[in-house]
Formats: sequence, structure tokens, C-alpha cells
Amino acid sequence: MQKKMLFSLGLLIGILGAFFWLSDTLKNAPSARPPFEHSAFVITRPDGTRFSFEAEVAKSVKEQSYGLMFIRDLPDNHGMIFPYTPPQAVSFWMENTLIPLDMLFVRPDGTLGRIAAEAKPQDKTPISSQEPVIAVIEIKGGMAKKDGLTLGDKVESDAIKATP
Repeated sequence: MQKKMLFSLGLLIGILGAFFWLSDTLKNAPSARPPFEHSAFVITRPDGTRFSFEAEVAKSVKEQSYGLMFIRDLPDNHGMIFPYTPPQAVSFWMENTLIPLDMLFVRPDGTLGRIAAEAKPQDKTPISSQEPVIAVIEIKGGMAKKDGLTLGDKVESDAIKATP
């Protein structure tokens, strides 16, 4: 009888543990992503070549903390914009991010000030802007190299406001 009670108690504890784990996992699942506004952005190289993207815009602290976590695929011409007003130094990391990303740090004048290419999924190492920025844009890992993006390229979007 005592073995049966211990077994039942162990089973109950296991079921409760699984329930709480599943509940926490579902709470942070892609289906639980907050709704994001959408905007377009264009990056123009000095030679005039333009690259157009569609993006979600992470304005609030909650949206910014969620970002592209749990996304399993990102089309080549899509990304996420994290706008900052006023300009500020920021750091990003890749916890719960499942795909490599290129992080584009946008200076107050609207130019690329830093490109952190191929940020590693699940990495908690901070990636710093190294200077005040008005936005960070995340795109699919490898796209910056594929498109030949370089420091000084111009970024335009209704979601961010550059100052000349």
C-alpha cells in the first residue's frame, strides 16, 4: 500500500511538473508573440543600389524584449526594427532566438554605424551598438554580406527618424 501511494505521489508530482513546464513553454511560444506594427525600410548603398525590406516594429519594452525570439525562419527581405528616441547606446543578445541574424545599428544621421553579422542563435553574449543609435534592425543572418551592405549605407523608414 505504501509503495502504491509513493508511486501515485511521484506520478502526480511528475504530471504537475510537466504541466508547469508546458504552461511556461506555451507562454513564450511563437503563437504568444505580441502584435507588432509593420513598416518598410530601404537601405541605399553609396552606388545608389537600394534594398527594400518589410519589417515588424518593436516599439514598447515588451515588444523589444520579445523581438524575433522563437522565429524559425525569416524571409530574405524581412526583418525587425527596434527604434530608440532619444538616440542611445544599446546591447542585444540572442537568447531564445533560433536563427542567425545580422544586426544593423543605425546612427542618428540614418547611416549604418555597425553591422554585427551572423549573430549566433541562443547566445547570451551582449552585442553592443558601441555608440548612440536611433535604431537596431535585425535581418536574416548573411543578408548584409549578400547585399554588400557596409558602414555608412543610408537607412530610410517611417519607423525611425534620422536627424541630418
